[in-house]
Amino acid sequence: MTENKLPLAGVRVVEFTHMVMGPTCGLILGDLGAEVVKVEPMAGDTTRRLKGSAAGFFPTFNRNKKSIALDLRRPEGIAAALRLASTADVVSENFKPDTMDRLGLGYDSISRLNPRVIYVSHKGFLPGPYENRTALDEVVQMMAGLAYMTGPEGRPLRAGSSVNDIMGGMFGAIGAMAALRARDETGKGQLVQSGLFENSVFLVAQHMMQYAVTGEPAAPMPSRVSAWPIYDVFTVADGEQIFLAVVSDAQWERFCEAFGYADLKNDPRHRSNDERVQARATLLPALRERLGRLPARTVARRFEENGLPFAPIARPHELFDDPHLNASGGLAPIRVQAGETAADSKVPLLPIMLDGRRPGLRLQPPQVGEHTDELLASCGYDAQEIRSLKESGIAA
Repeated sequence: MTENKLPLAGVRVVEFTHMVMGPTCGLILGDLGAEVVKVEPMAGDTTRRLKGSAAGFFPTFNRNKKSIALDLRRPEGIAAALRLASTADVVSENFKPDTMDRLGLGYDSISRLNPRVIYVSHKGFLPGPYENRTALDEVVQMMAGLAYMTGPEGRPLRAGSSVNDIMGGMFGAIGAMAALRARDETGKGQLVQSGLFENSVFLVAQHMMQYAVTGEPAAPMPSRVSAWPIYDVFTVADGEQIFLAVVSDAQWERFCEAFGYADLKNDPRHRSNDERVQARATLLPALRERLGRLPARTVARRFEENGLPFAPIARPHELFDDPHLNASGGLAPIRVQAGETAADSKVPLLPIMLDGRRPGLRLQPPQVGEHTDELLASCGYDAQEIRSLKESGIAA
């Protein structure tokens, strides 16, 4: 897929973002062909220097972007940012409420210069009583009941990924694309807002509606009453664990035939899915004992051959060698900063295909200010002005 065939080719996005939520929005738009300009502080986005569980944030969410470094504490830096924003189709930000307004870079200021701009504001909460609270992914998972649903009874547990930050950025991108489509009809831009808390509420909507339908509060996932008799993790002969699911009467027949469990198939207590659910107290221990004699590869092969759902219990780092991801083009080569040196790695691409191909990597995660000269020139600065901005420490 060439760049000019990507659906957002010709769209310029200017982002004032850090961490995960805002950068995810730009990542999606950039992967779909937009020119994404990342405005960074002179020392670079602090996300570049995070350690521990956040060490991979920058290379994960900042491919297909250009970087310009500006000092937004100085009037000349703000002026340059405004000139850049005036050339944008989309401006995206995810700073604390009122930060962009105080800098003179809020929606009102930029839309006066550029009435066609779509301004995407990623916040912890949409407008309302909570809007000035400080939010984190963990905070909204607790507030929205997602942590309650994930952990065992009495032990709320955050999901094992930045699910709200990533999805919040995704909804920001969806809003931006909808606003671009609306602009085709009206000629006008608009403000798009995306909220972490509301995103987390959207994720637990199924549990809210379960209560609406049944009158019973949803139980945390580890202690829920399963709708299927076999829908669990099993430990098998070689000590490995494997997730197995049998979720219909037809699958139950295939499962019993594949493993030679005619006695279980013919047991009158196991005739239907609902009856097997009622019999879980005796059925599951019997299956654990029988399946526990087999190695994981045998169980997996029989499930795959019979079209039954199964999954090995993978750890994230093992996915670099996943045969499906590598064969299908789901991982792209990328440059990462490993300590003081650059290293080659791979990064997952967007989980979509367009015209039979995955939108790929066109630009490596940028160095700080890598495209400053090019971007300043694109919004009208001449060579002398660019040199002066850099010499005075306003651009880098």
